[in-house]
Amino acid sequence: MATVIAVVDSGPLYAAADEDDADHSAALNALTASNIHLVIPMLVVAEVSYFIGSRLGPPAEARFVAGLTALDVEAPTQDDWSRIAELVDEYGDFPLGGVDASVVALAERLDTPTVITLDRRHFGAVRPRHCQALMLIP
Repeated sequence: MATVIAVVDSGPLYAAADEDDADHSAALNALTASNIHLVIPMLVVAEVSYFIGSRLGPPAEARFVAGLTALDVEAPTQDDWSRIAELVDEYGDFPLGGVDASVVALAERLDTPTVITLDRRHFGAVRPRHCQALMLIP
């Protein structure tokens, strides 16, 4: 089975860390699929780290950060920043914030339609440049 590159949004990472989250099991299943190579935008890491630390406490935040050593975390490139700004402006009615826009920009850069997210409303409406629509998991 071929490996799929998937860009990861904040929701599944937080849900995986919070055992009481309604999406905990679905998030864990999506994030641990053997045929998926996870790529996490740096802005997502910052957002999830903040939420875990403020809601679940410093020990949970430390576990999350330590777990990143085994994952592929990507900082935005110079071109990504322009695309992020463009998406935030274009989808301002949602609003689509910079973190979600960074997920789309990274998916475009990596030429993958696959996004692991719990946010079907935003990511289902965005029209990326590289494909007709994003493929959302779970």
